[in-house]
Amino acid sequence: MIVYPAIDLLDGRCVRLLQGDYERATTYHDDPVAQATAFVAEGAQWVHMVDLDAARSGVSTNMEAIEAVCGAVAVPVQVGGGVRSVDAAAALADAGVARVVIGTAAVENPSLVQRVAARQPVAVGLDSRDGLIATHGWTETTALPVVEVARRFNDLGVECIIATDIARDGTMKGPDAGGLVQLLTRSAIPIIASGGVGSLDHLRTLRGLRATDGGAGRELDGVIIGRAIYEGSFTVTQAIQTLAETSR
Repeated sequence: MIVYPAIDLLDGRCVRLLQGDYERATTYHDDPVAQATAFVAEGAQWVHMVDLDAARSGVSTNMEAIEAVCGAVAVPVQVGGGVRSVDAAAALADAGVARVVIGTAAVENPSLVQRVAARQPVAVGLDSRDGLIATHGWTETTALPVVEVARRFNDLGVECIIATDIARDGTMKGPDAGGLVQLLTRSAIPIIASGGVGSLDHLRTLRGLRATDGGAGRELDGVIIGRAIYEGSFTVTQAIQTLAETSR
């Protein structure tokens, strides 16, 4: 499993939202470049970024910061938030982004994912409340079950699915293990877990999850971690070491 330390950008600052609520944002760093380089110095193999302004409005105001992070670190950076067109995805690639994350637009228009995937690496971000897909920066909840939506992308060239449980995001109360097992079982695409990680034991739980469709069972491909790192529950280094230990 790969550890993806998270940088969520709001007005150019590194923040974390509690359960996706823009009114409950905590600022952790004013300099995303310094934060990203600190993550890499601790051993991060990827950096995960979300443009929260673009996720809410569809218009990016953080492209300068994203480009600066990509230019400052020697590891790949994946970025999501407000990517709703081929041109928006291409702009991120031009800024140095290694993998673009498409969320709302992927749900509303899966063919866009296929078009973008033909040009550059793509992840699909599936955010959910109570098992139902949420869109537009988590401000709208649909009637679409996340496990059914995930299957739409099996043959569209997607590199991975990032599954976020909004009710757990930022709470550090633990991931949605049951929901993740369902995704592992019903989707053919690698799954990255996001939301709720607050301890090294939570990481051990994630590392032990398997699909329930027989055989060896698929495992999670990675985990995105935000608040737990920012608030000192553990470091990036400790997270990587814990996942390495449990894989032996």
